Amino acid sequence: MTSPDETPVVRPLLTVVRGEPTPEQLAALVAVVSARAAASSDGAAEPAPPSLWSRPQLRAPLSPAPGAWRASALPH
Repeated sequence: MTSPDETPVVRPLLTVVRGEPTPEQLAALVAVVSARAAASSDGAAEPAPPSLWSRPQLRAPLSPAPGAWRASALPH
């Protein structure tokens, strides 16, 4: 437990490991990271429903045979 006169140690959000970015580049990076973090914490987003293209009931069964490629484009 910290006493009232002690300030808690705060770790930096980002650390530059290599290179020398300009203050503008760092500001742009912080803006993007902050926007992404805010977008992901806007609440529990519902997962996207599965695509109807993945439903096997909507596809005709595959039957390998001579000329099957031609029959695959014909209506059933």
